[in-house]
Amino acid sequence: MHASDDRVGDVYLDAAALASRIVELAAEIARDYDDRDPILVGSLKACVPFSTDLSRQLGILHAIDFVELAGYGQVETGGHEQIRFLKDLDLKITGRHVILVDEVVDTGLTLHYLTRMFELREPASLAAVALFDRPYRRLVDDLPLNYVGFTIPDEFFVGYGFDLDNRFRNLPDLHLVR
Repeated sequence: MHASDDRVGDVYLDAAALASRIVELAAEIARDYDDRDPILVGSLKACVPFSTDLSRQLGILHAIDFVELAGYGQVETGGHEQIRFLKDLDLKITGRHVILVDEVVDTGLTLHYLTRMFELREPASLAAVALFDRPYRRLVDDLPLNYVGFTIPDEFFVGYGFDLDNRFRNLPDLHLVR
């Protein structure tokens, strides 16, 4: 599937390891949210494989929705990228238990932005799950990151949601990029 692009390197985490950890995360979330009917909110596009697999393993009643964000420009002081919605939620989250689903948390700026925006909508609770975490890159500390699959190194990856030139998100394993 990736033989035509020699930039796709060795497998860092294989599909079996990813699937096993997702089953564990789903069990933790199901235990914590039993009888609460949470809404899983994924941040497109990288989260799609993880959101889908997590939802299938969850085993409790839940809804799914997605947002899509884009970064643009630079703030004059601080140098942080501005974030804007390309797609907002279709579901109302007021009074609902919301679990933000993200592929990876790096700086925390996106998760922080979503948390602030969604808190204004008065959910019953707000938590986050990320399959991959890079806490050493964090610029924001106060995040509701309650569930983490793997802490990964500061490498460039493709597969399982990560892309290279908008390709390879569909690879079942997480690969290093050469």
